[in-house]
Amino acid sequence: MSVRAKKHLGQHFLNDKNIAEQIVNSLTWENYHQVLEIGPGMGVLTEFLLEQKRNVSVVEIDRDSIAYLKEKYNGIKEVLPIYEEDFLKMDLASEFKEDLAVVGNFPYNISSQILFKVIDHKDMVPEVVGMFQKEVAERVAAPHGNKTYGVISVLIQAYYKVEYLFTVHEHVFTPPPKVKSGVIRLNRFRQDLEVNDKKFKQVVKAGFSQRRKTLRNALKQLGIPESQKDHKFFSMRAEQLSVEDFIELTKIMTG
Repeated sequence: MSVRAKKHLGQHFLNDKNIAEQIVNSLTWENYHQVLEIGPGMGVLTEFLLEQKRNVSVVEIDRDSIAYLKEKYNGIKEVLPIYEEDFLKMDLASEFKEDLAVVGNFPYNISSQILFKVIDHKDMVPEVVGMFQKEVAERVAAPHGNKTYGVISVLIQAYYKVEYLFTVHEHVFTPPPKVKSGVIRLNRFRQDLEVNDKKFKQVVKAGFSQRRKTLRNALKQLGIPESQKDHKFFSMRAEQLSVEDFIELTKIMTG
């Protein structure tokens, strides 16, 4: 039995086991014992995850992939719990009582949404190792001052150390995508910013909404405190501010 990749689900099945093993070996397994794989497809990563002798679960929305995995692992839940649902709608807090890592060859069409969900559950996700479209991976890992540095760079890097691990070429997928892929690792280093998470996100998004303009113009809609209007940040553009600067800016905006 095999599974046909479905375009509407953004599926591109990895067929190089060496790369699959490299992705799994990139997990540090520090301070947690369970991992959730998103979109396992035909289980090329799953195979190596199970060799780790840890608590492995998968979440898959594609019925053909679910049937394939159940047949491959004889449908034994103790061997491989399969959550037959959309990860983006999954209630992680009710399904998992301990910290877990997230890993996967993520569907390109929802990869950014996966990361935003991780941010929402940062208290229970200490690590992520994922394969993304290369430009998305580079954007997540981009330092300030880089033209690809943006909202997702700041929001992820506020809580996670991001490492761009390696590039994956098109020919190792079935069907091959039209772009290269990049594998990145996220390791959580803090959960609290000493500012309100919602306000921080609001400031970051507003700052990059008009990235060619100074923050004085971009943040005008949020109401800049009169006493802070001459602060140096407001004469700068969003891409010039580091993550720590954005945290300080949020304090200024709420002060």
